[in-house]
Amino acid sequence: MRSIAIVGASLAGTRAAETLRRDGFDGAITIIGDEPHQPYDRPPLSKQVLAGEWQPDRILLSDGAALGDLDVGWRLGHRAVGLDVATRTVTLDSGSPVTADGILIATGARCRELPTGGLDGIHTLRGLDDCLAIRAELEATPRRVVVVGAGFIGAEVAATARGRGLEVTVVEALPVPLGRVLGPEIGTVCAEVHRDHGVDLRLGVGVDGFEGHGRVERVNLGDGTSVDADVVVVGIGVIPNTGWLEGSGLELNDGVVCDETCLAAPGIAAAGDVARWPNRLFGETMRVEHWDNAIEQGQQAVRRLLTADGKAQPYAPVPWFWSDQYDRKIQLAGRVRPDDEVRIVTGSTTERRFAALYGRAGRLVGVLGFNRPRHVMKYRQLVARGAGFEEALAVAAREG
Repeated sequence: MRSIAIVGASLAGTRAAETLRRDGFDGAITIIGDEPHQPYDRPPLSKQVLAGEWQPDRILLSDGAALGDLDVGWRLGHRAVGLDVATRTVTLDSGSPVTADGILIATGARCRELPTGGLDGIHTLRGLDDCLAIRAELEATPRRVVVVGAGFIGAEVAATARGRGLEVTVVEALPVPLGRVLGPEIGTVCAEVHRDHGVDLRLGVGVDGFEGHGRVERVNLGDGTSVDADVVVVGIGVIPNTGWLEGSGLELNDGVVCDETCLAAPGIAAAGDVARWPNRLFGETMRVEHWDNAIEQGQQAVRRLLTADGKAQPYAPVPWFWSDQYDRKIQLAGRVRPDDEVRIVTGSTTERRFAALYGRAGRLVGVLGFNRPRHVMKYRQLVARGAGFEEALAVAAREG
């Protein structure tokens, strides 16, 4: 294989290119990205950059010299609109083709949206331009910020806005934040963290629509009430960017469906938010939207392109994620469900500093920590080796 095209100037795509060069690949690499910016890190968008503490140049994944050393052909500001699987040719929105021996799909995901009625002041947060637009609104000293969705992004935006001293209301359709991920007990703790910091939580209610004269002024809720708003940020999840692959012949089902080595078709692999693959460690086909997975899967997928069939290793990581909210660092390792058994093994939910283990069918499947990084890393290792739940609880009882 003498050439590889990476579709997506993302974390997964950039780290994949770096891996190729580090491993000694001396062929041509082309990176296609729909944004005009150099590749950048996304987690700070909802935190340090949105808060105005960091400027955009601080989140670049590599400086100019390092990017130059990669010897990559950049096609930034160009969106992929089609893929010919047989010839491994990517068609760009300009009409020009990019053909390579191998293709890595790393096009990430886009935000779900709500109908805005054409009103200004309603945003989603996915990319740098989104972040800077919201930051400009927050710097204009609005009084009332409404966040729709209490997932990790919504929670981080709410925390950042509170850090600016703004009035914040969070609207969440579920009875507790993150209930579909962490379960009701831990979701309740997440709710209390926001209430501790003065956030007005409206739980178990959806959004019926927005009102205003040219600009949003109110958010109408499903229970007949309304919330005044100067700025709205909608964080209700994402959709993998696979529309450009319709008709390509690749299997698409909430992402690009791959085998357990990240291969989607001969010479074509996928990585990051857009990839869906069977993780044998958990016996589950999954798509993971986490920073750590984007790096590891980007490396795995691009190496798979250079590995002969039959010699490739399965990709079976323990997903890991963190979220900074106020003075709490929330870390989650594993693959948890809301109906898992949950045990607090150190600390307490009252003090908002604890570690919780998640068990399912007699196995340890995850660990969650609030300001307990050492415990998360320790139990993550147990998850990786398939430890039993009772074994993990015994470890916790011995070590505290």
